[in-house]
Amino acid sequence: MTKAPIDNDPGGLTTDEQLISKSQLKREALATKSLAADLLELSQSQLQRLPLENDVLLAIQQAAKIRSHGARKRQLQYIAKLMRRSDTTAIAEAMAAFHADARGLSAQQHRSERWRDALILKGDGALGALLQLRPDIDAQTLRQLVRNAQREQAAGKPPASSRALFRTLREMDAWKPLPPSP
Repeated sequence: MTKAPIDNDPGGLTTDEQLISKSQLKREALATKSLAADLLELSQSQLQRLPLENDVLLAIQQAAKIRSHGARKRQLQYIAKLMRRSDTTAIAEAMAAFHADARGLSAQQHRSERWRDALILKGDGALGALLQLRPDIDAQTLRQLVRNAQREQAAGKPPASSRALFRTLREMDAWKPLPPSP
């Protein structure tokens, strides 16, 4: 048995079809609460770059000052309530961009670490492979850093050259991404 369409509705939908289910409303509320919790983890400079309303931004700043678990939880509920009043897609997209940037930085760190470890472990063999893939690299500087790092590691000294090698590799990766390590 079907219901007759509503006369003033151009799409011909019934009132039951227009309603959103209670389960869907709960899912949306939980997603908004999760987004609000993610906002609490951001720094002040990141919050300023987001398209947040003033009352939401003020509530987030207040939540940062709260130390009591129960009070912080109530403040999170309040922030989510404020966010449900407006469209949160722009905020969610900006958060996704923040997370993508963080993943990119993490990948850059890992590439540099893998190359540093390979260069210290394999020496000139890994350096030769790196120079074939990136001929723009200063071979003499890298070779000196690798040898110093190997000496420090063998002598059990603090890894000053290893850190310098890592910084150099990270700078090279920021300029042009390093290839996958051997």
